Formats: sequence, structure tokens, C-alpha cells
Amino acid sequence: MPKKPAANTIQITSGRLRRRIIKTPANSTTHPMGARERLALFNIIAPLGALDNVLDAFAGSGALGIEALSRGARNAVFVEQDHTAAHTIRENIKALDLEDITSVLEKPVEKLSLNGRYTLVIADPPYDNYNPQIIEHLLPLVDKNGIFVLSHPGQITPLLNGFRLLKHTSYANANISVFQKL
Repeated sequence: MPKKPAANTIQITSGRLRRRIIKTPANSTTHPMGARERLALFNIIAPLGALDNVLDAFAGSGALGIEALSRGARNAVFVEQDHTAAHTIRENIKALDLEDITSVLEKPVEKLSLNGRYTLVIADPPYDNYNPQIIEHLLPLVDKNGIFVLSHPGQITPLLNGFRLLKHTSYANANISVFQKL
């Protein structure tokens, strides 16, 4: 029987880093997406071919961006404003020897420059402070035909101008909507 990861750790679900353990921040400001949800999310987006350059917004532990790298993404940018969480992401990147293909921006998502473009943008904001205006700030960063993934509270039905909804799934309290930029 596989060993259960220790507290404040999670396991990468698939790809070349499968079963590797990463740390999660030892604070209550982040809540990593569960393994079942991460696996379902990447099973949805992997066939779309968007795993090129990735932006993991509200990155927490960096699990979503690391999952993308594990499945073949060329590079990833992690955006996290919480200092403890950003430090944890840097530790995870170093432990997995991913420094050459990643960067960590320790700032609020709404302070991101709009100069870059990404084939995949993943936004998993805190549900207790969900702000549609901050989500809208991320939309110009998605390449044409790129994929935007939003994890959101169940009572929210996101409609994004210039995007079409490809898939919506619900897992317990987690709702994941996958959009493609038109």
C-alpha cells in the first residue's frame, strides 16, 4: 500500500514527476487543490495541447504549475503574494530541479504586467475572497486559442468575454471551469 504523504505535503499525480512529494505552505492562507481534482483538471486540458508556457496564478504551493511541468510544459511562472507560500514554491522548485524553467513572482495577481502571453493560465483564487475583477485582469495574458482554467465557488457562474466554455466540472466544493480564448 502506498505511503500517505505527510502533513503539509501533497503528491504530484501524473507525468515525469509522478509520486514526487511537494510541500504545502504551513499556514491557513492557502488550500491546495485535491489530488482527485488536479488529476481531473489535467485530464481535461492535456488533450487541448496548451501545455507550453504556463501561468499559475494564486499559486499556493505551486502544485498546479508543477503538475503542468510534470506533464510536459516547457516553462511556468508562479504568482503568489503570500511570502510563506512563495518561499514554499521556491523550495519545491529547487527540490524538483526545475529552477531553469520556472520563475516565482511574489506579488498580487492584479499587479501582474500584461506584457506576457501564456498558452495556459490557471487561476485557483481563495474562495473566501473571490474577486471577479482580479480574474478579469488575467484574461489578456491568455494567448489566442489558449486555455484559461478557473477554480471557483459553486455559487459563481463565470462568463468570460472573448472566451468559450469548454468544460465545467464539480467536485465537492470545488468547481472547475475550462475556457478557450477565441
